[in-house]
Amino acid sequence: MSPVASDATTTLQPPGRTAARWLILAVICLAQLTVILDNTVLNVAIPSLTEDLGASTADVQWMINAYSLVQSGLLLTAGNSADRYGRKKMLAVGLVLFGVASLGAALAQSPGQLIAARAGMGVGGALLVTTTLAVVMQIFDDERPKAIGIWSSVNSLGFAAGPLIGGVLLDHFWWGSLFLVNLPVAVVALTAVLTLVPESKSRAGERPDLVGALLSMIGMVGVVFAIISGPVTGWLSGRVLVSAAIGLVGLAVFALWELRVPYPMLDMHFFRNRRFIGAVSGGILVAFGMGGSMFLLTQHLQLVLGYGPLDAGLRMAPLAVTVILLNFTGLSARLLPRLGTPGMIVSGMSLLAAGLAAISLLGGDSYGGMLTGLIMMGVGVALAMPTMANAIMSAIPPAKAGVGAGVNGTLMEFGQGLGVAVLGAVLNSRFVALLPLAAAGAGSLPAALARTRTDAERTAVHDAFAAGIGTSQLVGAAAVFLGGLVAAVLLRRAERTGQDTEAPATPSAAEPAAASAE
Repeated sequence: MSPVASDATTTLQPPGRTAARWLILAVICLAQLTVILDNTVLNVAIPSLTEDLGASTADVQWMINAYSLVQSGLLLTAGNSADRYGRKKMLAVGLVLFGVASLGAALAQSPGQLIAARAGMGVGGALLVTTTLAVVMQIFDDERPKAIGIWSSVNSLGFAAGPLIGGVLLDHFWWGSLFLVNLPVAVVALTAVLTLVPESKSRAGERPDLVGALLSMIGMVGVVFAIISGPVTGWLSGRVLVSAAIGLVGLAVFALWELRVPYPMLDMHFFRNRRFIGAVSGGILVAFGMGGSMFLLTQHLQLVLGYGPLDAGLRMAPLAVTVILLNFTGLSARLLPRLGTPGMIVSGMSLLAAGLAAISLLGGDSYGGMLTGLIMMGVGVALAMPTMANAIMSAIPPAKAGVGAGVNGTLMEFGQGLGVAVLGAVLNSRFVALLPLAAAGAGSLPAALARTRTDAERTAVHDAFAAGIGTSQLVGAAAVFLGGLVAAVLLRRAERTGQDTEAPATPSAAEPAAASAE
């Protein structure tokens, strides 16, 4: 097997000294925000889509899922393309694709057209998710932890603001407005990118890894589709099992292929680095806690405490607001030199776990107890998430920044999906076990309530669901806390062996790599 090419990269100006770097960060965060918003904003438009387009339940599911499926399947490929062909170039291409596809979605006249447009948005979204973080790595040096913290907070803002923005727009306009708002953002961001962002890429003489790209897409789409389909069709349904099998086999073959190919898309030797492994482990569980908790909190607020969708969204906002305030003030970046990466991760994930436990124990009957837990979760996420992202990106050579961002994005997809799947399964299991005899065998809260005849039976069903929510939140808290300990131990060991300051070494190829800036 031929050795892997050495990695090098340069930017238009030295990292950390670009005069407009904070303006560039604002622009790419705006682009990142539109991508995150479109993961959640469409949920509030389901009734309008059903009525105006005559969409069936299956159509609506594909309208929502086409975006995340395509985006998750292309993350590694998009990151590799950015490293190879230029991060500025791919960022601009992503903005154009996202904007054009958003216009197509707004003008769609049938479910099929909207599904196709959403898939196109997923292609642009994959390019944006990977290149925005890669650009941050290129233009920031000493202030990189703070910059990554701000970039990371955009994810929390997007998840919290999506349903709120969608509700406001639908109160005044038609459903297509959800996509038209992306157009001015794409135009402004594209203009700023072309004007301000320095180009950087790794010109290593490497051949494109087309087989690796195909295998990574098959693997990711298969696994993510199984995770998405599980709550709808059942975790043991043929669709879920076949999709999961295809995905897992695809990822396994992808790993074997990457070990053998001369110029791999993802150098599997990164996984020998304890710092990388520790950050990867922690990153999955932070996303697990966030994805699972959002899934549970939405149901807790609406089905247990009785809030409407808009009120529920407003009451979840303190979590995102806490993350944003702490990251924009640079608290995480200031604490990192004092606590170190392991200390930051233990602290952040312990607070995230404590917040989940507080919501379970104190928020069962009122929002007051839940508010405390939400703020604790926000502090935990603000400490842990940017630290994880910085650790992952620091463990990968700068010339592979796009691939590193793809790995980070893939972890978020996996973690959030696993959080929903595992904690949802715990919720359902506990709920079914506690149902009164009259509702025995029901698989959901509406189905159970439909079988009740008396107020006492209905109260018992609601209590069973609330108990299921509480149990699943405690399970999520335990998983996040233990995961934080494991990640911290691995990172501490990496520091002791010197791997905390070195990316995985790769031998030079026969033709040395050269980096270029355009």
